[in-house]
Amino acid sequence: MEACIPLSSDTLWCLGVSPQTALERVRILVNSLKNLANAFVPSGKIMQMVDQKLPGLLGKLPAPFEEEMKGIADVTGIPLGEIISFNIFYELFTMCTSIVTEDNKGHLLHGRNMDFGIFLGWNINNNTWVVTEELKPLTVNLDFQRNNKTVFKATSFVGYVGMLTGFKPGLFSLTLNERFSLNGGYLGILEWIFGKKDAEWVGFITRSVLENSTSYEEAKNTLIKTKIMAPAYFILGGNQSGEGCVITRERKGSLDVYELDPKHGRWYVVQTNYDRWKNTLFLDDRRTPAKKCLNRTTQKNLSFATIYDVLSTKPVLNKLTVFTTLMDVTKGQYESHLRDCPDPCIGW
Repeated sequence: MEACIPLSSDTLWCLGVSPQTALERVRILVNSLKNLANAFVPSGKIMQMVDQKLPGLLGKLPAPFEEEMKGIADVTGIPLGEIISFNIFYELFTMCTSIVTEDNKGHLLHGRNMDFGIFLGWNINNNTWVVTEELKPLTVNLDFQRNNKTVFKATSFVGYVGMLTGFKPGLFSLTLNERFSLNGGYLGILEWIFGKKDAEWVGFITRSVLENSTSYEEAKNTLIKTKIMAPAYFILGGNQSGEGCVITRERKGSLDVYELDPKHGRWYVVQTNYDRWKNTLFLDDRRTPAKKCLNRTTQKNLSFATIYDVLSTKPVLNKLTVFTTLMDVTKGQYESHLRDCPDPCIGW
């Protein structure tokens, strides 16, 4: 039986499992992160600082996110600093593959693999990442409603208040991939701590766009121009021919907007975690096999099933993959699947 937990004056958690089960899973994952931190600094001082200092260092976070994180801390009994760090680490450890395609009739599909947890504990007994496996039972499909009507749908993790994957039925779809840069998210967090609070947290701006933007173009414009805390790739799909792009972002501006151009043969865009004009890391080339599979599929054969197959090809599918999401904005279809990568399978 579905039960709802109030997190703030405007937000309810309505979950497909009991509140006790969901909260216990959050506690297990946060405890794993604590254990990993303590493994690096056995004194426990890192977590002591997180518990006692982090909320004060970060100061007031934008609404409604701060209120929701306080609500999560209240209902779980986990210190607020740990809930905040649980939300921050999504800005720093996300390895993903996102695809937007257009078939020969002008119909758009958007798919993504959420890969998460690299370097966060390797289990030598079953060849898995500890945090990746603990995220799977925390994965939920969300339906955000206002006045009993769906505003947007998303796939996320219990306890995380931002959004990395979602769509607004009939309007647009949006996924977020991490971008590696020397001018990275750590610098953005430090700037925030030292009082420069003119940038948006990446997961927060993605949720804000899903909640408030009323068109593909409005969403695109916001994602191009808004200052953000960490470098990122925003992968956006619409409901009309040609409405699909990868926005490559530095923290303070856009470097590149790479768009669908089916009239000139560009009927898909693929984004992993590397700038499209640069070579991928030789140990982590998910881009090339994804493109090969799409070319083999051909434009006329695009469907949820064939996009799922592309995202199931190793190493596009790997030991970090938590879930695969498929989105059809025009038809209002949205589905997510928890994933496992059977051996032999690369770690990322």
